[in-house]
Amino acid sequence: MEDPVAGKNEVVVRLKAAGLNRRDLYIPNRVGDKKEALILGSDGAGIIDSIGEGVTNVAIGDEVIINPSLRWFENTDAPSKEFDLLGMPDHGTFAEKIVLSEEQVEKKPSYLSWEEAGVLALSALTGYRALFTKGSIREGETVFIPGAGSGVSTYMIQFAKNIGAKVIVTSRSEAKREKVKELGADIVLDTNSDWNKQLENEQIDLVIESVGRATFNRSLSVLKKGGKIVTFGATTEDTIELNLRNFFYGQYQLLGTTMGSREELREMLKHMEHYQMHPVLDRTFPIEQTQEALDFLKDSKQFGKIAISIP
Repeated sequence: MEDPVAGKNEVVVRLKAAGLNRRDLYIPNRVGDKKEALILGSDGAGIIDSIGEGVTNVAIGDEVIINPSLRWFENTDAPSKEFDLLGMPDHGTFAEKIVLSEEQVEKKPSYLSWEEAGVLALSALTGYRALFTKGSIREGETVFIPGAGSGVSTYMIQFAKNIGAKVIVTSRSEAKREKVKELGADIVLDTNSDWNKQLENEQIDLVIESVGRATFNRSLSVLKKGGKIVTFGATTEDTIELNLRNFFYGQYQLLGTTMGSREELREMLKHMEHYQMHPVLDRTFPIEQTQEALDFLKDSKQFGKIAISIP
């Protein structure tokens, strides 16, 4: 690929690190028979290498993180039709350089390493909006997060504990259950256990669901009457069966979300800096081993995020 050139109101970022997300695994299946090459990758951090005419918010040499939530600036109920995610159809972050609008970069928190900054935006922003904007979680309330170990869940556990919420999580892996305890989770269950029996004395205010068919109805069954369930993913199957009568008798609230706005990203960065919060980074691969990194992610071996280092 040729080196990118900054146009009007654009910047070229010399990337130092990038982060993997599950969408990077699915995109090759979605593009089908397209002949054009596409650079994958939604998350990244680096240094402003050059700027185009009209750029005023950043300067050459600034250290920045990339906001992969394209053209969604204000915190609204849903993004406009102009919204896209970086990495398809636009070229992404698994590269030495990337060109994008100056509106899509934010100053890198100085206390984070390049690898931590490179895995930050997509997962953390998704979790932040799910918890706070949609879920309205507050101090003293209880949130239930099935499927601990993903990058988003490790962010959400920390966000919730920072504000004094109680956190309940599940995992099939004994090793991951031990790690989420270290991260601060209050109750950690085996995914295969009887959730209703284990949680019969808990008042769960909010469920964050990203697993899909395999857990959705089990998650709903432990939610208190009148509680909220927020969903942003379906790593198993998209389609579920829902008993509507049980749902409306329970007065439940079902909310969908995906990613988040620039306004929320900036709020999230302030939150992280206030609490000096660090992403959970499982391991880093050099960019030459990106395929190995994707294979590692595909096997769900990671706890937290996977980074790509870019020399």
